[in-house]
Amino acid sequence: MFTIEGIRKLHGWTHSCLNVVFDHLSTIPASDYGRELTGFGSPTLRQQVLHVLNCEGFWIHTLQGLPYKDKSPAECPAVSDARLLQREVTGQTMAYLSGLSDERLNCDTELRFPDGDRAIRTPALILHHLLTHAFHHKGQMVTMCRALGHPVRDTDLNQFE
Repeated sequence: MFTIEGIRKLHGWTHSCLNVVFDHLSTIPASDYGRELTGFGSPTLRQQVLHVLNCEGFWIHTLQGLPYKDKSPAECPAVSDARLLQREVTGQTMAYLSGLSDERLNCDTELRFPDGDRAIRTPALILHHLLTHAFHHKGQMVTMCRALGHPVRDTDLNQFE
């Protein structure tokens, strides 16, 4: 059984690791932050960052039966804008978790999507997806930084030592 406290801790660790990447991204030229690279689902670092944050926002809203509108690169052109979005989205996630019990976290919930599709999932599974999804894209961002000539230090658990 998953717990709210455990999810909060994993969420915090995930965003701490993302912050290592975001700190690094704030040091590279803006032109490289927006430079397209082939071979990635989201072809720029900016789009990768927004994709991670928009996905968290989408899923937290979907769990609550609320609509979500993705932020676009035009709305968040700089890393500082992405950090504001990160604070907004993580705040929404923490507020959502505050309204859940451990029991509810592990109960099937009907999800309704904008296209009319529906699915049954537990909030715990959706939250697990958010966290693993963020790490997947964090790895892509690290690879993109290397390809652009801006290697990143270790972005995983080293800040917890």
